[in-house]
Amino acid sequence: MTGRTTFLRWLPTFLAFPLGGLLAVTLVGSVTDPFRAGLAGAVAGAVLGAAQWLALRPTGLGPAWAGVTALGVAAGSVLAAALTGAATSPPALILTGAVTGTVLGAGQALLVRGGWLVGAAWTGLVGLAWALGWLVTANVILDADRGYVVFGSSGALLATLLTGLLLRRLVVLPVAAHRPVTPPAGEGVRA
Repeated sequence: MTGRTTFLRWLPTFLAFPLGGLLAVTLVGSVTDPFRAGLAGAVAGAVLGAAQWLALRPTGLGPAWAGVTALGVAAGSVLAAALTGAATSPPALILTGAVTGTVLGAGQALLVRGGWLVGAAWTGLVGLAWALGWLVTANVILDADRGYVVFGSSGALLATLLTGLLLRRLVVLPVAAHRPVTPPAGEGVRA
């Protein structure tokens, strides 16, 4: 599977953000404290993680991606709600995105092949992408005070594009580099 193919498979995962967020607010309600943030984060993270894993499955990443994503969004949301008091002002939402994304990225980095540098790049970019996702959404959303655990589709599209570009470069190519090279049909090893 090429990096281009994986990027194209990754793009539709942006839909998991609003779907996971809607399911979380329906099941858990508004994020008003760290406890509710953790529950809502687990719900939204499970939806997001499942969608991302389905996109990444051909690269060799296993279903642990979905579980790590659910745990990462839950843990990051708890920490962010504790730091911001579950506030919904634009600066608080941007900080929420940075914290949640960094915790999530660190968890996912444990599953990415390529060493500590690739893991650090993934962690940093996911934190930045989630902060930018909330920045965009905070300027578009009309009811931020509702207490959503993840940003909406406008921020999700930006975050998915950013992570997809890095994914194409740092996650897919190292996986492909570990696959055995098969010579074309009819060619063998010559002595």
